[in-house]
Amino acid sequence: MTDFPERARAAAAAMRDVFPATPLAKNQHLSDLYGADIWLKREDLAPVRSYKMRGAFNAMRKKPGTELFVCASAGNHAQGVAFMCRHFGTRGVIFMPVTTPQQKIQKTRMFGGDSIEIRMVGDYFDDCLKAAQAFCSEAGGVFLPPFDDEDVIEGQASVAAEIDEVLGRPDHIVVPVGGGGLSAGVLSYFGPEIAYTLVEPSGGACLRAALLAGEPVALPRVDTFADGAAVGRIGEATFARLRDVGLANTLTVPEDRLCTTILDMLNVEGIVLEPAGALSIDALKDLGQSIRRRTVVCITSGGNFDFERLPEVKERAQRFSGVKKYFILRLPQRPGALRDFLEILGPEDDVARFEYLKKSARNFGSVLIGIETSNARNFEVLFAKLDARGFVYQDITTDETLAQFLI
Repeated sequence: MTDFPERARAAAAAMRDVFPATPLAKNQHLSDLYGADIWLKREDLAPVRSYKMRGAFNAMRKKPGTELFVCASAGNHAQGVAFMCRHFGTRGVIFMPVTTPQQKIQKTRMFGGDSIEIRMVGDYFDDCLKAAQAFCSEAGGVFLPPFDDEDVIEGQASVAAEIDEVLGRPDHIVVPVGGGGLSAGVLSYFGPEIAYTLVEPSGGACLRAALLAGEPVALPRVDTFADGAAVGRIGEATFARLRDVGLANTLTVPEDRLCTTILDMLNVEGIVLEPAGALSIDALKDLGQSIRRRTVVCITSGGNFDFERLPEVKERAQRFSGVKKYFILRLPQRPGALRDFLEILGPEDDVARFEYLKKSARNFGSVLIGIETSNARNFEVLFAKLDARGFVYQDITTDETLAQFLI
C-alpha cells in the first residue's frame, strides 16, 4: 500500500475534470469553543452534497467500456452513482427500497437523468441489495458497492489528498464511520503519523463491534436515524485497513446529542448537515483538552438533510438537553384539578402537550404532559412542587418503549 497516497492524488486530480475540490476552511466558532484550530472539510458542499461521488467516480473510471453499472442504496451512494453515470455516459440501474423518501428518489433521478433507471424493491435494504445483485449477475453488469471495494476506498481517499494539498498534515483528523470507506481511505493516505478519531453513531457502531471481535460482525440492531452512517456490518476490505486503529481512537455518540450539533451548526453557522455529516463536529465535545492548541480537521461528510425532519431533530435535541420532558400524571377527576396543576408551573415552563390517555368515571385519570422550559434545572423545581402537592407522576422522557407509542 506504499503507493496508495500517490493513487489517491491521481484520483483527486482526475476528479477536477468533473467537480472542484470541496472547501477546507477554518471555523472560528468551533476554534474559539474548543481552544484549537478547527478546520472543516466541507463534503456537504460537493455537487451531490456528500463524498460518495468520489468512490463512484474512481471505481467507474477504472472500468472503461462498461455498459451497465448497478447499485443498491437509499441515499448518498445512489446519488453519487447516478451523477457519475450521467458524466461517463453509461447506463445505470439503481435499486432503492420501497420505503425510500420521495426526496431522495427525486434527487437521484435528477442527478442521473436519462442515464439511469430506478427500481423500487423491498421494504428493507437487505431485500433491495439481494435484488440488485441478482439483477447485476443476470444482466452482466458491474456492481458498485458503497464502501467495501478497493477502488471506492481509493476514491474516498481523495478527501485526504485535498486536505494535504491545502493544509499539509494536520495534528488530528476526525472522520465519521459508516461502512468504513472514507475512514479507510483517509487513514491509508496519512498513515500513523497523525492522530485520528473515528466516530460512529451509538446505534450503528459497527467498527467498534468489529474491533472488539477482531473481525467484522453483524450488529443485532441498527438505529437508522443517522442513516448515512447507520451500517450493520463494516466492510471486509475497509476493516482490513482499520483493524489496527485501536479502540481508544474511536468514539460513539448518541443520536439525540447529535441533534444538538445539527441545530447549533444550522443556527450559529448556517451550515446544513445531515446526521452523519455532523458526527465529526459532535465528537469534539468528547475530545476536550486533547485537542487544545492543535490543528484539527473535521470531515463534514454530507448535507442531504430533509427539512421535514427538522421538528424531530429539534424534539430530540430538547429532550437530550433536558429542557423538554414528558411525563404521565395522575390527575384527580374533579373541578379545579387542572387549574391546581397549572398553578404549579413556573414562569419559564410551557405546556407543549396535554392529552388524556384514558377517559372513564374513575376518580383519577392519566394525562400525558409535555413541558418545555428554558433551563433544565427548572424541572427540579417543578417536580419538587408536584411532590409537595401530592401529585403522582412518571417521567417517561427516556423510556424508549413508552416514548415510541405515546410521544
